[in-house]
Amino acid sequence: MSRPVFRFAPSPNGLLHLGHAYSALVNLRLARAAGGTMLLRIEDIDTARCTPENEAMMLEDLEWLGFEWDASPRRQSDHFADYRAALEDLLAESLVYPSTMSRGEIRRAVEREVENGGSWPSDPDGVPLYPGNECELGPQARNEIMAGVADYTLRLDNAATLARLKAPLQWYEEGSGPDGQTGWIDVNLAKWGDVVLARKDTPASYHLACVIDDGIEGVTHVVRGRDLFHSTSVHRPLQQLFGLPAPAYFHHDLILDETGRKLSKSVGSTALRHLRAAGLTPVDVRRMIGLEDQPAH
Repeated sequence: MSRPVFRFAPSPNGLLHLGHAYSALVNLRLARAAGGTMLLRIEDIDTARCTPENEAMMLEDLEWLGFEWDASPRRQSDHFADYRAALEDLLAESLVYPSTMSRGEIRRAVEREVENGGSWPSDPDGVPLYPGNECELGPQARNEIMAGVADYTLRLDNAATLARLKAPLQWYEEGSGPDGQTGWIDVNLAKWGDVVLARKDTPASYHLACVIDDGIEGVTHVVRGRDLFHSTSVHRPLQQLFGLPAPAYFHHDLILDETGRKLSKSVGSTALRHLRAAGLTPVDVRRMIGLEDQPAH
């Protein structure tokens, strides 16, 4: 049997915080216990916010923490062609379509529905499902949109994808979901509606990029925060469409702030760089996140 392959995949769009430290060290601990390979992936598709300066600080913080990786990192910005090729495959199969409604137009359409006494479903991230009808257009009309519209979004055609899947899909959960789900979990793609896979000026969404990267890198174990548990219901169908194997999944606890919210780069949540400047050590960080039993490297 080949060695298990794990990956830690942060984005250099801000300072790493205690939540990143927890995920990195849990990944490393599980990889080493399994005799596996530990990979580092740099998720820098957002080239405006992900800067070389942020990446340099991120790598420095990870080295200080004692996180180890066993091969040169895969940088997503070096592999846009991989995502374009994947999208072209889905477009050729009429499984992706261009949508033209802006975020504001979507919001107003949903508000009108609610004002008229109706309701509108949202995906597990709380985003309203797409109310447009471009999925009903034929190939020529879709091509005309992509050739002529200044701004459009490429969405997975939920109904067409569900019809294409050979059988109900599952994934194996070695951790647990928000409600304690573990073991074999049924995929529920319908809850996501026509999820975004790319925008005209962005080569891939998180959903598409992580599936393609995991497949190319041969990742066998995806270890990530519990806030991404429901995203697996998007990733498993994409893996099936691309003929990729299904990794095992381990969704772990989140590190929360004093108000009970998950830590966030956008609000400067307990950055490792600030803790370092205050004189804390990697051992102190492990103690703060409940991993004091994991040795420093």
